[in-house]
Amino acid sequence: MKAVILAGGMGTRISEETALRPKPMVEIGGKPILWHILKIYSHYGFNDFVIAGGYRVEAIKRFFREYRDQMSDLVFDYARGSVERINRRIEPWRVAVIDTGTETMTGGRLKQLQGYLGLSAVSSLDPSLKAESRKPIAPRPFMMTYGDGVADIDLNALLAFHCQHGKLATFTAVRKPTSFGIPVLEGDRAVKFAEKPPSDSEWINGGFLVLQPEVLDCIEGDQTNFELKTLSELAEAGELMAYRHRGFWQPMDTLRDVRLLNSLWSSADNPPWKVWR
Repeated sequence: MKAVILAGGMGTRISEETALRPKPMVEIGGKPILWHILKIYSHYGFNDFVIAGGYRVEAIKRFFREYRDQMSDLVFDYARGSVERINRRIEPWRVAVIDTGTETMTGGRLKQLQGYLGLSAVSSLDPSLKAESRKPIAPRPFMMTYGDGVADIDLNALLAFHCQHGKLATFTAVRKPTSFGIPVLEGDRAVKFAEKPPSDSEWINGGFLVLQPEVLDCIEGDQTNFELKTLSELAEAGELMAYRHRGFWQPMDTLRDVRLLNSLWSSADNPPWKVWR
């Protein structure tokens, strides 16, 4: 099963980090956050990736072109003109990096990947057609997420949830992290300082989607916003389900997020999203 990573945005809110590289190449613990996302998928047996690049896509291509050498010890035999890789610590990944354009919207990026997914959407979604009157959907979905967020999500449980409900799309609903600490005071003394507990109404789209190929038929072209248009239409048609993830999830939208993720990686024995060992 293929996993799509949308990695073409400019990351303007962290321009200090993205002036010379795309947002998914911003490093957490010395490795791009994109690497962390692939490691999460690989832990659950998903090793076939299609990366939708755009802004400075050459940096992503360069990383994967050089990755095998970076993860191996090298023996340079100048007499023979050869390079031998030894002690390789390399994942069994297959990675396609596709340039989907710098100005393309999220839906457009996904649509452009149709030929690389080995899928063909067999029928367009007709919102007027009731779910019970349609033929059952063949179990041939693909994964998708964004190149700027990590989680300790159980991807096998997510996939099982998607296959059980039989709808066209599943997104992972997460609690929105708060940027403000909430003090508990006794007189003038703070006895506790913690994040505000999120209410049940604060569920947001955390990425980590499972999609049937038919979803691609709902995308008109390069300027289609996948979240505001495609997911909205799927919801109105009763074809969108939410998998509630109550564990760790953290996006990388601001410099504060970059610092937080780096701090968690360096200070924790097991950073919360490091499901691999």
